Amino acid sequence: MGYSLDFGWLADAIGAIARGAAMTILLIAVTTLAGTFLSILGAAGRRNGPLLLKRAIGVYVEIIRNTPFLVQLFFIFFGLPSIGVRLDPLLAAMLAMTLNMAAYTIEIVGAGLDAVPRGQTEAALALGLRLRQVFVKIVLPQALKVIYPALTSQIIIMMLESAVVSQIAVRELTYEADMLQARTFRAFETYFVVTMVYLVLSVGLRRLLVSGGRRALGAGVS
Repeated sequence: MGYSLDFGWLADAIGAIARGAAMTILLIAVTTLAGTFLSILGAAGRRNGPLLLKRAIGVYVEIIRNTPFLVQLFFIFFGLPSIGVRLDPLLAAMLAMTLNMAAYTIEIVGAGLDAVPRGQTEAALALGLRLRQVFVKIVLPQALKVIYPALTSQIIIMMLESAVVSQIAVRELTYEADMLQARTFRAFETYFVVTMVYLVLSVGLRRLLVSGGRRALGAGVS
């Protein structure tokens, strides 16, 4: 049986696809900022904090890295209401994505911190800088430069995983694709177009991160 491609519906669907892409971009923007910030705090706490904090961060990292993102999302959106914590779908999605990304990037940032020679910290302390100043002004910039390619890849992966939040009715790109194919019965064409949109978003985001990283961190970022 033959199959005839039909993209005639695309003209009326541009608005929905654009809204879905915009929501995906919003999700990854919030997740990148919040997740990176938490990962820096977590990596620093895991190396310099008290024993109880180190163990708590270690448990959090292991739980998140060894359970499916979908289960984490469902726990936040469907499980927390059982104890009286009800979150809007968008807020639940942002929280789940942030916690997931932070668990992975804690290890990435930690590897960067370990790559900075210990002697630099000792020299800075000997010059009278406080430990916080040493971390923010000397250690962290060098660590970010080392791990930036890995961090960029993790951000791209997180953007692609954002498709999962369509399961709690967040109107991102995959959600809009599901609605379109249900209305048009053109599943192949719909998901082909959305695949191309994801490809464009991934390439564009990577280029944006690389160019931004070069300006912020200097040469050597790729």
